[in-house]
Amino acid sequence: MPARPEDCPSRPHACVCAALALTCAMGSLGAAAQQGPRVDRLAPVTVTAKANPDPVEKSYRKMVKGMDLFERQHDMAPNATLRFKLLPRKRGTDMNPVTLAVVGDTVDFVLPIAPDHTFTLPRNAQALQENAQVIPNRRRLTMTWRSDIRTPGLPPHTRRLGDLRLECRVGMEAGLISNSITVLGRLASALLDTPAYCDKPAPLYLFFADRPLFSVALVDGQRREILAIHTLYANASDDTGMRDNLPYCDCEVLVDRTYVLPLGDRSWPDDTLVAFEYMDDEEEE
Repeated sequence: MPARPEDCPSRPHACVCAALALTCAMGSLGAAAQQGPRVDRLAPVTVTAKANPDPVEKSYRKMVKGMDLFERQHDMAPNATLRFKLLPRKRGTDMNPVTLAVVGDTVDFVLPIAPDHTFTLPRNAQALQENAQVIPNRRRLTMTWRSDIRTPGLPPHTRRLGDLRLECRVGMEAGLISNSITVLGRLASALLDTPAYCDKPAPLYLFFADRPLFSVALVDGQRREILAIHTLYANASDDTGMRDNLPYCDCEVLVDRTYVLPLGDRSWPDDTLVAFEYMDDEEEE
């Protein structure tokens, strides 16, 4: 049976206990690591709006649909704002000089990207009409996308469950996931589903923490529950096909930050805190 974070008797043994899970996750990346780091710096992609064979590009219309859903369901995260986030997918991908442009038949404008690799998408009637694409200067499968919905003023190392529920819905509506096949096998069908998929008790929508994880807990008042190990690290501790599937998952270089949540379990209200314990927390103490 895999080790669970709750089995660890104290923080001094935290990294030892979690190593079982991370050994599987990081071992899957070993072959890529042997090739050495490689930085992807490419010239801006020039693709017409009607030709979109590259999964790294996103449909402007679909992303606006995600924004519309956020506005309709804003009560799930009433104090939060919506941004979109760019994340690395391949080892050595340099995210700092990434540029983004909205390109259609006649429309063409650049999107400013913040230092944390997030951005907002302005509404543009011409871009909608021309079915424009949101195009980064990165080749296919080197980066991935997520919605980023955050309520300000939360305690350190926490997120709000309602924000993350809405992130999943917006991400599904906006078509942000870029998987050819899934690391968990069953996620492929979810990618063709609607935002209602996020209401399932245990949807396999992958979230990424800011740093490598030791544990994730749900906290609602006096109720606290540490999530099982299989909800972390893209299920690397149980997935015997991880090595083969990982290159097709957009979690490829973020496995140690990956977690899923019981989004559809309404016994946990939207104001539930998702509390993170990071691998390097002990070093900061």
